[in-house]
Amino acid sequence: MKQRVIIFLPAHNEEASIAEVLRRIPRHFDDKVVVEVLVIDDGSTDQTVSVAKAAGADHIVSFPVNQGLGAAVRAGLAHCCLLDAAVGVMIDADNEYPAEEIPNIVLPILRGEADYVMGSRFLGTITGMKLHRRLGNYCFTLLQSILLGRWIYDGQSGMRAFSREAMEHAEIIHDYNYAQVLTLNLVRKGFRMKEVPITYKVRTAGQSFIKFGKYMTSVLPGIWKEMRRPVPYTSWEERIIEEKNAR
Repeated sequence: MKQRVIIFLPAHNEEASIAEVLRRIPRHFDDKVVVEVLVIDDGSTDQTVSVAKAAGADHIVSFPVNQGLGAAVRAGLAHCCLLDAAVGVMIDADNEYPAEEIPNIVLPILRGEADYVMGSRFLGTITGMKLHRRLGNYCFTLLQSILLGRWIYDGQSGMRAFSREAMEHAEIIHDYNYAQVLTLNLVRKGFRMKEVPITYKVRTAGQSFIKFGKYMTSVLPGIWKEMRRPVPYTSWEERIIEEKNAR
């Protein structure tokens, strides 16, 4: 029986780019998997939904109003589980990330090497990224590395893959964004994280929702709240033992 891999795209007013992203998603990269595409429409007021349907999206979930990227990713993970995905993959709908490289972040999970895989621009290429964006990424990634006690290269990546168990246990505690708190949450719970290099180019259409002031006032308190929460830590080895005992 084939395993289901669901690629989900949080999208808010991305009519200019989402069709190209969907076109670039590999649908047949492994004989053991079936690939489906899920679009989380975060209250778009343009033609994002109709364009996504025409481009071949298999599933679309629409919010009546814009709720934020964190809320959209949370919904994407939940709906991947409802659709019985063995692996869920999140990729931004702005065409900055290489959809054709999705197999590179899925295969470590299918091979049992990781539970949570991030596509790293800083291990690959960061063509066109502005200096202030690059410095911001460095700073927030360094903060995550310090808090987790392990080195991370790209803590803000918009291209990530999750095992079924990681999706079921992932918690995103605020709606504005997901990047930092999601990694902190999963790694603190003992899920195995891996980074793989990807190619990257800046968007050519649309506009990023991220604003520096809002980012600082929303994300930093979110990080503080996440680190103060009691998160049950279970190492991979402990989870294997628990699973064997439960059989």
